[in-house]
Amino acid sequence: MADSPELRKRLKNRGYGRADVDDRRAAVEEFSGARLEHVAAYSFDPEGASRNVENMIGATQIPLGFAGPVRIRGDHAEGDFIIPLATTEGALLASISRGMSVITEAGGAHTKIYMDTMTRAPVFRVDGIDHATEVMAWISENADTLGEAVSKTTSHGRLLDIEPYPNGRNLYLRFVFDTGDAMGMNMATIATEAACGIIEERTGAKLVSVSGNMCTDKKPAAINILKGRGKTVLAEARIPASVVEGRLHTTTAAVVETNYRKNLMGSAMAVSLGSNAHAANMVAALFLATGQDPAQVIGGSMTLTSCEDVDGDLYICVRMPNVEVGTVGGGTRLPCQSEALSVLGCLGTGKARKFAEIVAATVLAGELSTLGAQSAGHLGKAHEALGR
Repeated sequence: MADSPELRKRLKNRGYGRADVDDRRAAVEEFSGARLEHVAAYSFDPEGASRNVENMIGATQIPLGFAGPVRIRGDHAEGDFIIPLATTEGALLASISRGMSVITEAGGAHTKIYMDTMTRAPVFRVDGIDHATEVMAWISENADTLGEAVSKTTSHGRLLDIEPYPNGRNLYLRFVFDTGDAMGMNMATIATEAACGIIEERTGAKLVSVSGNMCTDKKPAAINILKGRGKTVLAEARIPASVVEGRLHTTTAAVVETNYRKNLMGSAMAVSLGSNAHAANMVAALFLATGQDPAQVIGGSMTLTSCEDVDGDLYICVRMPNVEVGTVGGGTRLPCQSEALSVLGCLGTGKARKFAEIVAATVLAGELSTLGAQSAGHLGKAHEALGR
């Protein structure tokens, strides 16, 4: 393996012009012995990615397709939508498209957002439970002071609440923010640090970490299922029995039983923090296409899918308590991802809630199609036919 001070200097070059990227990629090729011909082929100015990646050497391409159209009747998303999805899993988009066509034939998916907040939960070291009680009282009495400190760090974010969780010499404070159209994790972190500085100064509590894991960020957690993080979104549809039989080749009773025994009972047996067929699949493909934080797919995995027989028709609903998305900032700035958001009419300010409803409708379609295939015994055949 080649190595030299000059090679290491080239590898660590932090420039973002195309020449810098080319030089860094050549150094990686020299160091590793690999040839990066396809990584070198990309269409955007590397300078535009300077806030998204360090040590850029090129770009990884993921196949991009679309599903739909799907009809959505939401508070923020209204109409028929084509959904861009990036994935390497064959059969996924075909399955989602089938679910979308069934939902559209049945009148569309109804969507609604019930909560929209971002959290950050620092942990403080205190002297004991009396000190924790004193700190909590000070915070309650000085909410305006902490809110002003937050407002100085952002023009878009707003502090809504601080939830205290004392435990011995530990005090966890779950800060709850409104972050507008940004996903808001960085915004919440910066704002929380500013407030924590004041808490330390005025109370004697010692900040140990700005994240004490009660946020909870990028990990499955019951607190996020119960209290929500990001946007809590529901999507529902009622599929007539004739459509279930004609399009999904199964029955309402069979889908309901499959959902009960698989998604509800099976997930309970496994003590899974999420009761669904494969919600993270749809979330991952849509997040990759639109520049969302891929690590937040974990929130999609905590979806609850429910099915009922309503006078012979199939009622299906997904509850997503942890949809962390934005339509400004982060990866949404990148050109391919911006184009995908534009397809949805969700690029820029004022569009984050619309996008969250589209996420839920997409998950609903994927769940419907997969439950239909499993209840009909067609899942393996579909994957086999599509090269899986």
